[in-house]
Amino acid sequence: MDNKNFEPPINWNDYEDIALGLYEKFGDDFTESKIYRIRFTDLLEWVLSLPNFAGTREQANEGHLEQIQSAWVYEWRDNQ
Repeated sequence: MDNKNFEPPINWNDYEDIALGLYEKFGDDFTESKIYRIRFTDLLEWVLSLPNFAGTREQANEGHLEQIQSAWVYEWRDNQ
């Protein structure tokens, strides 16, 4: 049975969950320096496309995207 169907929705303040989702999606395609160079427009689209993500484009702001980048870097470091 797929547990993804039973996961709670992810929102903009769930930085660690978003970072984990991005790491699972992209793996080691992005290193620390590459993560920090991602355009916010691209990052926004990737976050919106994550399974169980319930936030909206209108709720996004630069602070959220910066926090997501930082959390993604920590997730990447933890897996090296």
